[in-house]
Amino acid sequence: MQTQLHAQFQGITSTFTTRRPSCCHTSRRLNAHNIVRCSAEDPLLLRVARGEDAERTPVWLMRQAGRYMAEFRKYSDRLPFRERSENAEIATELSLQPWRAFQPDGVIMFSDILTPLPVLGIEFDIVRGKGPAISIPIRTMEQVRALRPMEDPDSSLPFIRQILTNLRSEVGNASTVLGFVGAPWTLAAYSMEGTFQKQCMATKKIMTAQPAVLHALLDHLTEALIVYVCHQIDSGAQVVQLFDSWAGLLSPAQFAEFSLPYAQRVIDGVRAQRPDTPLIFHANGGTGKLDKVAQCSADVIGLDWHTDMADARRQLGAGRVLQGNMDPMLLFAPQDVLRREVTKVLHAAGPRKHILNVGHGVAQGTPEENVGLFCELARQSASIHAQAEISLTDEDMQALNRLGQSEVGLVGC
Repeated sequence: MQTQLHAQFQGITSTFTTRRPSCCHTSRRLNAHNIVRCSAEDPLLLRVARGEDAERTPVWLMRQAGRYMAEFRKYSDRLPFRERSENAEIATELSLQPWRAFQPDGVIMFSDILTPLPVLGIEFDIVRGKGPAISIPIRTMEQVRALRPMEDPDSSLPFIRQILTNLRSEVGNASTVLGFVGAPWTLAAYSMEGTFQKQCMATKKIMTAQPAVLHALLDHLTEALIVYVCHQIDSGAQVVQLFDSWAGLLSPAQFAEFSLPYAQRVIDGVRAQRPDTPLIFHANGGTGKLDKVAQCSADVIGLDWHTDMADARRQLGAGRVLQGNMDPMLLFAPQDVLRREVTKVLHAAGPRKHILNVGHGVAQGTPEENVGLFCELARQSASIHAQAEISLTDEDMQALNRLGQSEVGLVGC
């Protein structure tokens, strides 16, 4: 019985083990005057991403600005992707549409993980119905050595600062503004394949026959991303997510060599310069790699929908902030089913240190009213968790108390 309770109510045990002031978990984040940044005036998602306790579970959705929204299609049906993502006025509008409609706790800028590549000399296009296309893939050491550094994003990517500044001005402290980048492995794989390729064949051939070429490209991308993430923060991003969209194409050993070390270098490089900004690492296809992902020092670990939230909570610990991870296809379900599935995720993650999200992007055709319900259920999360505690029997509560006492050493500052 204790094992079952541990799996279902892992987060509830923090009720018995974390009665400290919420700021204690942010003690490593000091400003120039050595004062911990911890303010209830900051937006909810930002506070939770820092590791603070909060009044409820925050929510946002990956690809929340997308073609499932009728308002979004008024732009996407007539304008190519880069004309939308690289026009600050249009990108700002597209970023704000889901916030106005559903009031999520995070507003992520409308952009693409490939956006910085042309600055480095890797041109791309987004082909409707097919996705990204890189006409000249990077597959030799000579090509890698010819790549340019990321030196002045304000000159090469002027729309990024404009978008993020606009978003901060529009939402104020009512929501958290998120920036994002692709992780080095994912950008390297796109750059070598030229498009999405299920087997990642060209990249894996280079990985096995000429690993130095892949490592050199990863190194170049890592240094560029440190500059790019810092630029997003300086432009207004309050939290930044690293998307490792192609992590699922790697074995655990390959992930440990070609993905995680470079993502960690980005995190370390950004932290050295912008220590107060929380960073999220989301490895899509991270199932079977949780022990490796646990080594990442990102403030928040994003989980895809293939991962069992209760297992992740057990492996990563009650003190780790987790994000996710409902199957986005469940947004097509009847609303009673959707309520039940969201409640399951909330219970498995626990009432603290959790950001509700889908485990992959919102799909085209998703009913808008279900996205609204998803966000509303997060706003009801405090009462959902309270009801779960009330419904426990005395025997259950005694078992949870014993679990909480056994985990005191895992939850401290």
